[in-house]
Amino acid sequence: QVQLIESGGGLVQAGGSLRLSCAASGGTFSSYCVAWFRQAPGLGREFVARIDWTGRTYYTDSVKGRFTISRDNAKKAVYLQMNSLKPEDTAVYYCAAGSICSSVVNNYVYWGQGTQVTVSS
Repeated sequence: QVQLIESGGGLVQAGGSLRLSCAASGGTFSSYCVAWFRQAPGLGREFVARIDWTGRTYYTDSVKGRFTISRDNAKKAVYLQMNSLKPEDTAVYYCAAGSICSSVVNNYVYWGQGTQVTVSS
C-alpha cells in the first residue's frame, strides 16, 4: 500500500513557475511508475507526465518543453517543475503510482488528494 501526498500548488501569474512535490510512504516506491494528472472544472482527468522506475519520462504535448518530471527514490518523492505557466494549466494536479507505466488513468492504483494550481492571465 502506497500513500501519496501532493504539495506545492498555488496561485501564479501567467509565465510564472511552480514546483509540485509528491511524497510517498509505504510500499516499494522505487519500483512504481509515477505520473501527474490534472483535472480542470467540468473536465475529465488528463495525463500530464510520467516517469518510470528507470527515470525515463514522457509528457503530453501541451506541456513539453515547459514541464519537467523527476524523482528521488531515496526520498520517495516525485516532482513536477512547471515553467512558463499558462491560464489553461489551471487545474487540480494529482500524483498517481502504479505498476503499469502508461497515460491511462485506470492503470494507476494509488492516488494523492490533489493540489490546486491556478494561473492568472
